[in-house]
Amino acid sequence: MLAFHYDHLTLALPQGHRFPQSKYQMLRERLAQDPGRLRLQVATPATREELLVVHTPDYVDAVLHGTLSAAAQREIGFPWGESLPRRSLFSVGATVQAARAALKEGVAASLAGGTHHAYADKGSGFCVFNDVAVAARLMQAEYHRANNARRGLRVVVIDLDVHQGNGTASIFADDASVFTLSLHGEKNFPFRKEASDLDVGLADQCGDDCYLEALEDALQQVWLRTADHPPSLAFYLAGADAHEGDRLGRLKLSAEALHRRDQMVLEALHRRHIPVAISMAGGYGEDLSVTVDIQQRTLATAAEFWSRWAVQTGPEAGAGED
Repeated sequence: MLAFHYDHLTLALPQGHRFPQSKYQMLRERLAQDPGRLRLQVATPATREELLVVHTPDYVDAVLHGTLSAAAQREIGFPWGESLPRRSLFSVGATVQAARAALKEGVAASLAGGTHHAYADKGSGFCVFNDVAVAARLMQAEYHRANNARRGLRVVVIDLDVHQGNGTASIFADDASVFTLSLHGEKNFPFRKEASDLDVGLADQCGDDCYLEALEDALQQVWLRTADHPPSLAFYLAGADAHEGDRLGRLKLSAEALHRRDQMVLEALHRRHIPVAISMAGGYGEDLSVTVDIQQRTLATAAEFWSRWAVQTGPEAGAGED
């Protein structure tokens, strides 16, 4: 299974900053020592033109050229520096490449990504550009060109980061071609939430059984609500931040419950023959090695499902068309 990374790029952050960027290198090094079924590949950056399929020109240029206001930098949570636009372009590029690979091989991953708090015209919550939104739009455009379809590729976003995917919900509001599910901590960031197609807000410390029951119900609702026009591509944000050892998560899930979560999502997608691009999304463990353990297990589970796919050239004919 292809897994794209870019941890050679780091942000210039002040001492004690909360963003745990060292986890990306830790994960890639762990996987390099024992790759299993993974094929690790350095990502290529997205271009300005690719970003513009989702983001406004003024915002993109402010990030690329260093004219973000102080307030905009505070909302993102990162100070602007030369490393910020470069790393942000690679973040989007990794997910775009994972989506293309998923359409060919069934399952692929970015070892980071899941920047779901970024809106079309601003960043927020450690998210500069919305990688999933850009990748979804590009895959829809490429599918339309390749297949001359009357209508385009239908997409489902399964966002299981512990924080609601407000930016993604905003970008795809009232867009029938993309179904957005967010299962998250109701009282957690962002405190002003946007409306996804399906939002499931959970109480703090809900625990394993409550979470898995809510996920099972949510997935059933997704398939019912997309039954007339099923999706042909999924993006799965497999956040590790719902774990009981996470500094920001508060849902208190065990590692075993997160493993079961991954199996449930990937089994449901495989059963419906929906290719999936996986992003690692959030993870802020008190002990980052525990966060990396969870992410490594997610990738191992994904690789098991990848091995069950026959290599294919794209979505099945007719799937996802209106």
